[in-house]
Amino acid sequence: MTRSVCILGSTGSIGCSALDVISRHLNEYQIEVLTAHTNVSKLLEQCEQFKPKYAVMLDDQCAEKLRLALQEKGLDITVLSGQKAIDSAAELADMEIVIAAIVGAAGLLPTLLAVKRGMTVLLANKEALVMSGEIFNLAVKENNATLLPVDSEHNAIFQCLPKSDKTNLPLLEGVSKVMLTGSGGPFRRLPLEEFSGVTPEQACAHPNWDMGKKISVDSATMMNKGLELIEACFLFGLTLEQIELVVHPQSIVHSMVSYDDGSVLAQMGNPDMRTPIAHTLAWPSRINAGVASLDFFAMSDLTFEKPDFIRFPCLQYAIDAMRQGGTAPCVLNAANEMAVAAFLSETIRFSDIPVVIKNCMALVTIEKADTLEAVLSADRIARDIATQQINHLKGEK
Repeated sequence: MTRSVCILGSTGSIGCSALDVISRHLNEYQIEVLTAHTNVSKLLEQCEQFKPKYAVMLDDQCAEKLRLALQEKGLDITVLSGQKAIDSAAELADMEIVIAAIVGAAGLLPTLLAVKRGMTVLLANKEALVMSGEIFNLAVKENNATLLPVDSEHNAIFQCLPKSDKTNLPLLEGVSKVMLTGSGGPFRRLPLEEFSGVTPEQACAHPNWDMGKKISVDSATMMNKGLELIEACFLFGLTLEQIELVVHPQSIVHSMVSYDDGSVLAQMGNPDMRTPIAHTLAWPSRINAGVASLDFFAMSDLTFEKPDFIRFPCLQYAIDAMRQGGTAPCVLNAANEMAVAAFLSETIRFSDIPVVIKNCMALVTIEKADTLEAVLSADRIARDIATQQINHLKGEK
């Protein structure tokens, strides 16, 4: 039976990887909806290959360019545009699977709508859980949705945990701790005094993974690991004390689960996002992802280190935010998104990113995160404060 699919953020790194996997199994998956921000050429290419019923773009002018290009090619695909169209993409067709691959806070509302429709949601947008963890989890439970983690680390944990029918109902009996791995990014050995001179090109040059710019910068500051720690708490019902952060530069072991009897289960594989995408697409079955198996005889030594919180203060800020609770993780995420965008535009220095986050966390009042309105309000306020901090640092740059 063919399963219908919507990809939120199809032109990004995760979206393109998902379509690569699906292209190998066209008898099993039918693309119904693709959404994108402004990349007209890439979305046009995807529409030509997969022929969805709907293509949705955030930018109105880009959507019009896409509409005209599709007409010229004789493709009968409905093109929609605007934030409301993106947010409601999961309602456009009768679909079974939504791949949530929009980066950042922009992915919260469309992903939450898919959950409220009781769909199978393949979650690559960690910010949705970071911002609204309890609200999001409650929606999954109330609407009988299935939530499957695409992030390589969380997918690894999911594979290593005792079998459960849904990730929002984890089986943790006998689990002593979860070890969340991270590569340490490109600056694991860079002298601290050189951080201020790091360029966007250097920060985006991840040694192992091919990712988008925002996530690459997050990896360079290790904020990505901090956000993933918060995500893991909400996904699997873990406390901070049950999670150990492990720096693993080779990115071969994607995470581990330690058990009371001394056993440690690790999920391993080449650093390629098509593996966790394929795993969640076919779950509980397995399909070919187009990824080569590990060649253990060709591998160098696998090494593991403790994280350096002085070098990467964003890790500590994420732990502090999760411990504080309420809207603190939402504020953390908003400040980070604004700081990373400012760095990528060369408005502030790489070393200013944690400064913006720290100051923003100190200045924004943390409230209860018991309604979506409270979460969205915290996000707006944090972005305003972060903008003020960025403007101040801009004058010092």
